[in-house]
Amino acid sequence: MPAVVQLEDIHKTYDSGEVQVHAVRGVSLTLNSGDFMAIMGASGSGKSTLMNTLGCLDRPTRGRYLLDGVDVSGLDRNELADLRNEKLGFVFQGFNLLSRTTALENVELPMLYGRQRASGRDLQTRAEHCLQIVGLADRADHFPSQLSGGQQQRVAIARALVNNPQVLLADEPTGNLDSKTAVEVMGVFQKLNDQGITIVMVTHELDIARFCKRNLIMRDGRVVSDITVADRLFADAELQRLRDAEAAAKLTD
Repeated sequence: MPAVVQLEDIHKTYDSGEVQVHAVRGVSLTLNSGDFMAIMGASGSGKSTLMNTLGCLDRPTRGRYLLDGVDVSGLDRNELADLRNEKLGFVFQGFNLLSRTTALENVELPMLYGRQRASGRDLQTRAEHCLQIVGLADRADHFPSQLSGGQQQRVAIARALVNNPQVLLADEPTGNLDSKTAVEVMGVFQKLNDQGITIVMVTHELDIARFCKRNLIMRDGRVVSDITVADRLFADAELQRLRDAEAAAKLTD
């Protein structure tokens, strides 16, 4: 499989007054097309800095980052913005939806900032397709306040998909969701990954990480473990298990 992401000896150091903070120390990493990785680690382990580097939001102090074969270190601010918009999709813990716009309009938003401007009809068609992918075609005209937390996160995923990114970056995407809804959202990610989208996700939840294919563990800015998940969970089976448990509990009430 071709490498979508190639990190070579990445370092990131922040100057905090008189103290230098070494957030990332010599991380090398390859992500191939179709990978699904969870980045884990305690607070201060460097996982957020690594995620920001992958998202072209933070430049490394030293090392090389190739995204789809492009060395991002030589790009200026505008070129980086174009690369983010064309190659990457972002999903956040807090959803980050605009409260006064509909689900459809929220999904259309990234297309308004692309170099290739589509017609209004094309914007709507692509946004409707992405909402259909995440199972919310019937909620297109709803505002965020009219949607559950899980539905809002699905809208956020649809928004991240609308420019056909090669890599989807998700920062604690289930952090604000209850257990069952979190599994449903992981089911959406698994279906997208099955379609070939490369996904990188930061999470602190061990059970959520088990839905991924790879788990990368960081400590003190370094990668201490990068393993294939042997006992992987699958959302459809897990949701069925939860339904069975709920049914059994009702019988005993």
